[in-house]
Amino acid sequence: MAKIAQISAKYIIHSTINIDGVVDRPDVIGAIFGQTEGLLGADLELRELQRSGRIGRIEVNVNTKGGKTAGEIIIPSSLDKAETAIVGAALEIIQRIGPCNASIKVGKIEDIRISKRKFVVERAKELLKNLMDGVMPDSQELADEVATSVRVMEITEWGRERLPAGPAIEESDEVVIVEGRADVLTLLKHGFKNAIAINGTSVPPSVAELCKQKIVTVFVDGDRGGDLIIKELQAVAEVDFITKAPDGKEVEELAKKEIHKALRSRVAAEQYKLESNGKEERRPVQRDERRPAPRGAPRRDDRRAPVREAPRPKRAPSATSKEKESFNTMLEDLIGTRGAYVLDKGLNILGKVPTSELESTIKSLKNGIHAVVFDGEVDKNLVDVAAAASIKFLVGMSAKAEGNGVAVLTPEQLE
Repeated sequence: MAKIAQISAKYIIHSTINIDGVVDRPDVIGAIFGQTEGLLGADLELRELQRSGRIGRIEVNVNTKGGKTAGEIIIPSSLDKAETAIVGAALEIIQRIGPCNASIKVGKIEDIRISKRKFVVERAKELLKNLMDGVMPDSQELADEVATSVRVMEITEWGRERLPAGPAIEESDEVVIVEGRADVLTLLKHGFKNAIAINGTSVPPSVAELCKQKIVTVFVDGDRGGDLIIKELQAVAEVDFITKAPDGKEVEELAKKEIHKALRSRVAAEQYKLESNGKEERRPVQRDERRPAPRGAPRRDDRRAPVREAPRPKRAPSATSKEKESFNTMLEDLIGTRGAYVLDKGLNILGKVPTSELESTIKSLKNGIHAVVFDGEVDKNLVDVAAAASIKFLVGMSAKAEGNGVAVLTPEQLE
């Protein structure tokens, strides 16, 4: 009885058989053992090889049709290559089975290990693909995920209306008012723990009370809804500063750098209100609204003014990379302070003054000032005062005037 199956064999001998007559399966197996007996020596005797398990069970499949029999013979082997080939060749010496002529032809000797190796390779490819699809995050991603989850867990509810807020609302001197819970989560994610959401366009009474006690910055989406919230807050609460997300963007969509940039660019509530009113009042003058010229007065095209040569504008200096780096560091230190640094040519701080006293300070010092860095907006009056004092650089949070030989820099130009 065979002791090994095809699954444990190294090779399989595949052969075909054709018999001129009708025979059964036992006749074929008997002929194989009988006619190869003593042919290959004692070491390759099929009965002994099968008894020791080095040759497996011999499979014979035959079909009879039209008085003739045909089929296949399959012999599993755990012998080496040469011995397996000898056993396969020995099958072909069989010429008769029972009373019938027969012929056996070995088609191939299959190496089971090759098919197993192919399976291993294909399966390994599949496993590797699954591993890469579910790849482990790197240490930085893990740290970010943990930090984000902790900050999200820190969100609290504040006031009678149970508004979403950061954990530092009570102890912080400044608060940031945003529109909704998602905005508070975004600011928490990037380290801002003093945000509170009003959850709509109507201002809760507790937020109005909070605005009386804290320095308040309103930070809303860059859309029409954000403008409405700003108007409502300015009408019912004491707001100090206002800033908005870029046009068409929401606060919850902003990256860390965009949030810092927006908060650096905040403007005083009074200034925002004046600018907003100016935009609404500004409209183009229609042709029929122009004042008619008095009868007999010369037409505009006929008036001839004396030709004057326009003064050549002074060229503003360019800041070096070292100067830009120093200006940027000082500007970040001044965020929210409404203060100003006055610098000499070596970028040493000569003094710090409130922005409200900046122009008078420049006029009193007159010269020796190389640059001014302040938490505010550069306007035309300040540019003219700086030019008169031979100041080279004005660095502010924003600017609406420049020129006159003074280099005006904002955070965007310092990056």
